[in-house]
Amino acid sequence: MPKNILTINTGSTSLKYSLFDENEKEIQSGVFRDVVSHSDVIKKLLRQLKNVSDIYAIGHRIVHGGEHFVESVALDTESIDKLKSLNDIAPLHNPYNLLGVKIFSEFLPNTQQVAVFDTAFFADLPDRAKLYAIPNELSEKYKIKKYGFHGISHKYLTQRVSEKLGKPENKINLITCHLGGGWSISAIKGGKPIDTSMGFTPIEGLMMMTRAGDLGSGVVFELLREGLGTSSDVERLYDILNKESGIKAISGGIDDYQTLLRELNLGNTKAKLAFDMAIYRVSKYIGAYYVALAGKVDAIVFSGSIGSGNPVTRNEILKNIKVLGKLKTFAIETNEGLLIARETKKIVN
Repeated sequence: MPKNILTINTGSTSLKYSLFDENEKEIQSGVFRDVVSHSDVIKKLLRQLKNVSDIYAIGHRIVHGGEHFVESVALDTESIDKLKSLNDIAPLHNPYNLLGVKIFSEFLPNTQQVAVFDTAFFADLPDRAKLYAIPNELSEKYKIKKYGFHGISHKYLTQRVSEKLGKPENKINLITCHLGGGWSISAIKGGKPIDTSMGFTPIEGLMMMTRAGDLGSGVVFELLREGLGTSSDVERLYDILNKESGIKAISGGIDDYQTLLRELNLGNTKAKLAFDMAIYRVSKYIGAYYVALAGKVDAIVFSGSIGSGNPVTRNEILKNIKVLGKLKTFAIETNEGLLIARETKKIVN
């Protein structure tokens, strides 16, 4: 009887996978990079996997679930059609996530597929955190609110720290920091998020490697008024804020964090400014979320390739927030694949 679960994260030029057995033990995992043909890569993956016939379900990371998908779901024609309607608000992620679903359904048509959403963890944010101060009719018409992202990671970190502290999830308060390719922070109260830094899109919040993060709306209006006013120019501005801003813009073109640290050590003043700005903004969010949690914080958790893998970054952040007093901290490598497998098992069973 098939018993394994395959988890998939399909990106525009990458595909990450993990294969788990019935006891949540990882059997295989890997990443395909510089993908040109997703179909060819998935064919190759299926040849490499041990005992494909033992796979009874496939769990897919879907970045944006919109208003409709507030928990993981089994994928069928109806749910896939609804997901396609979200492609316009998550154009860099959802179309590729769904492409993975389509190809796997062609190659393994009898295998149940499940969607696990990055936004679902934040579906019940309190209104004071999720709403924007714009006319209500605009919010409702265009579905504008804080959706939050990296939810799969933040949820996994909550579960993992609960285990480490030996404390029930519904009794735990955390500030979780996912610092990798994208950066986000969440305030967790009683195991549930009460705020998170990313908003309507993943551009909002912290300054990231290539994303601007929080930006005054007046800046956007000024750029539009100065010539970025046609529909094509609006798309160009979106690209600038998403792909050419953040650390890359301030440092003079550095879009790799290890290169940034190397340049920092060499005395590159632009690299130092970019580093200082990024650390300052992380520290500021932690301070704000400490207040949001009324100072009752069991731990601050760092994850992502930069958060859990880089002590220099963590140490600088911790220096900045020492005014908050002595706080327990964890550096934990996130495991989105395991969380997706758990969610997939729950839905299929």
